[in-house]
Amino acid sequence: MTYILMAIFGVLILVGDQVTKYLTVANIDLYEHISVIPGFMGLTYVQNKGAAFSMLQGQQWLFAVIFAVFAVFIVWEFSKKRLPFKAFERWCIVAVFAGGLGNMIDRLRLGYVVDMIATEFIDFPVFNVADCFITCGCILLIAHLAFFNRDFWKEEKKQ
Repeated sequence: MTYILMAIFGVLILVGDQVTKYLTVANIDLYEHISVIPGFMGLTYVQNKGAAFSMLQGQQWLFAVIFAVFAVFIVWEFSKKRLPFKAFERWCIVAVFAGGLGNMIDRLRLGYVVDMIATEFIDFPVFNVADCFITCGCILLIAHLAFFNRDFWKEEKKQ
């Protein structure tokens, strides 16, 4: 039952990401900025041909390979349950995977990732919903592994 809920969670992330990207492209001109919460956040349509902070521009094949390896690991891990991940950590992995899939769909379909969320209170690159789930999922996963899952770090006793 838990895996069904995780799958639904992943689909909701993916749909939310793709809908926000569709609405951005349909309603905002490239590089146009619309202030949503003045001084805090706005919407700016940007086409990102790289990864985080536009690094590795034009390396779509590299992103596809990394995502494919990650996808194989996720399927293997979730079906075999080899690593001692706790339920919360698996939810974090689903968030990272769904966000990565949302960005991979853009890369394969458009050749770039649609970004639209712009902070106005700090100078920070424009990002999207998928990026939020990737970042938050990674941070929460690492924090949970570091502070709450001691079993993950124990070496198995050799018999």
